[in-house]
Amino acid sequence: MYDLSWIIWFIFIFFLLMWPQFKHFSLQNARAALIRRLAKKRGSEVITLIHRQESIGLFGIPFYRYIDVDDSEAVLRAIRAAPPDKPIDLIIHTPGGLVLAATQIAYALKKRKAKTTVIIPHYAMSGGTLIALAADEILMDRNAVLGPVDPQISGMPAPSILRAVERKGVEKVDDQTLIYADLSEKAINQLKRTVVKLLEGKMDREKAERLAEVLTSGRWTHDYPITFEEARELGLPVRDEVPPEVYALMELYPQPMSKRQSVEFALPR
Repeated sequence: MYDLSWIIWFIFIFFLLMWPQFKHFSLQNARAALIRRLAKKRGSEVITLIHRQESIGLFGIPFYRYIDVDDSEAVLRAIRAAPPDKPIDLIIHTPGGLVLAATQIAYALKKRKAKTTVIIPHYAMSGGTLIALAADEILMDRNAVLGPVDPQISGMPAPSILRAVERKGVEKVDDQTLIYADLSEKAINQLKRTVVKLLEGKMDREKAERLAEVLTSGRWTHDYPITFEEARELGLPVRDEVPPEVYALMELYPQPMSKRQSVEFALPR
């Protein structure tokens, strides 16, 4: 009698190692098919910038994502590959990220001659909002949110650093804080100019400067949710017509299996 235990162990280990990759590959194919369907329906080039916590691999370790230079390089390649006269739909779901990367994407959208649309099913905070400002149109779910774009210096809001130095007095703060204050002033001014440039053609200069001040000056906390209604009041070109395919696409970015399911519901029949 042959000892088949090693074969059983081999099959077990093979599936243990390969199943997560196979599952991820299947999800990628499903996403690609849905993106093609949406692109055909809207007659556009569809690009996604979706950051969700996903676990891939043997131990199911979660990866936390944000806008980085790899994202900007990929999105810029996609924009460059799109025909100049074809509209672009950019689906964004992100907590934000690097200003450099977000600004590169925003300027690339701004330079497009064909119509550009940013679609936000849930949230596009910080750098995601900066990108949305560059679009000709923003499609938001009624419960989706944008966020302020005030710069962060070493994890601290730049406007708050300036206020702290102002209240305490330059003589009573250390050199490092003064350096942070100098960086903060520069960062705020840079982002204000960027926001104004992105809003050119969508509103007059004075209104654009007021909006840039609101979004960068620290009026709110950095995670303040700017609702659909507030975005409209601010003069942004928002509409609540998110295609159903976008919601279906978000279902194909599941949370890690190790995370306890905290929300369950049954749809009416």
